[in-house]
Amino acid sequence: MPATEAAPTAIAAYEDAPLRVAVIVGSVREGRGGRAVTDWFLGTAAGHAGLELDVIDLVDVQLPLVMPGWGSTPSPEAVAALADVTPRLAAADAFVIVTPEYNHSFPAALKNLIDWHRGQWHAKPVGFVSYGGLGGGLRAVEQLRLVFAELHAMTVRDSVSLHGPWSGLAENGSPRDTAVCEGAAKGMLGQLVWWGRALRVARATLPYEG
Repeated sequence: MPATEAAPTAIAAYEDAPLRVAVIVGSVREGRGGRAVTDWFLGTAAGHAGLELDVIDLVDVQLPLVMPGWGSTPSPEAVAALADVTPRLAAADAFVIVTPEYNHSFPAALKNLIDWHRGQWHAKPVGFVSYGGLGGGLRAVEQLRLVFAELHAMTVRDSVSLHGPWSGLAENGSPRDTAVCEGAAKGMLGQLVWWGRALRVARATLPYEG
């Protein structure tokens, strides 16, 4: 069936379905603030109707740093880790990356997860929640935009940036200026949902061949 004929059926099927968003906690460092920042974001996102949130905490994803050669079989440890995380990335309609900034960039564990996958990112939107330092993690976000562009993903324009921890974040990981930060989160989610729904229909009616 031509894509133009399939489109109405696909659109109808997806109109009321929740948008599946994988929220990825990018830091695995001891004493990290990433999980607390994620919990704050989840509380804010809970007020946005039509989202189905799946938290992928990289502390729980034991992907090895050594990757197999082209055409080789991954190690049993890698196979076990991928069996859990890969289907969740594939099922997601959109992603939110929660990341600190390490040395003007993002954590190695996050890059490792990204590099173990490819098609799972294609033609899907990515939003960012960054934290830490005077820049609020924005340099990590800018570098992630370059990585996801290579993977044919669509990064949304607005992001959430939490400065601190000594100024912008409270001890529990929540932002001190809740009004500004919650407004930023709602703005980013609005863009993520728009792109998520549009690209979900697009992938169903005309599969992406990137």
